[in-house]
Amino acid sequence: MSETLESDGKAGGTETAASTAEAGASTQDVLVREGDIAGDYLERLLDILDFDGDIDLDVEAGRAIVSIDGGKDLEKLVGQRGDVLEALQELTRLAVQQSTGTRNRLMLDIAGWRSHRRSELTDLGRRTAEEVRDSGESQKMRPMTPFERKIVHDAVAGVEGVHSESEGEEPRRRVVVLPGRS
Repeated sequence: MSETLESDGKAGGTETAASTAEAGASTQDVLVREGDIAGDYLERLLDILDFDGDIDLDVEAGRAIVSIDGGKDLEKLVGQRGDVLEALQELTRLAVQQSTGTRNRLMLDIAGWRSHRRSELTDLGRRTAEEVRDSGESQKMRPMTPFERKIVHDAVAGVEGVHSESEGEEPRRRVVVLPGRS
């Protein structure tokens, strides 16, 4: 199924937050609304679970960011290697989509797990890139989520003399760091 071009030159098809923004509200307003809807949804979830947590809403890099911090039980909502966090993020995105009628790129962080993970993966990507540059031999990394792979690719891009690619199919998709081209 191909997308059609409308008279204003924009691609037609799935409505996005940006196209909703053009209908009257600014993109910032749309993202704030998505964050508010997500915050309400997550607040109800915390109440049902009887978990404490402070919900913080932000807009960064063209997406709504919702963070939950402060509760002692929040690690249970992260799960092993962020598995529960990823599932909650998808459920939250669906709740926002059901309310707005549009897809969204909302990101959820719980107990600072994503920000901590981002730091770890940046270091890992940089170290791996330096090892590949110095040895001249490529390295395959363990399978990662799209969030994790993006961070590693960005870290590798900051090292001269190497580049990275993703290979495989979900959920076994991984980053491969290769010597050359940078």
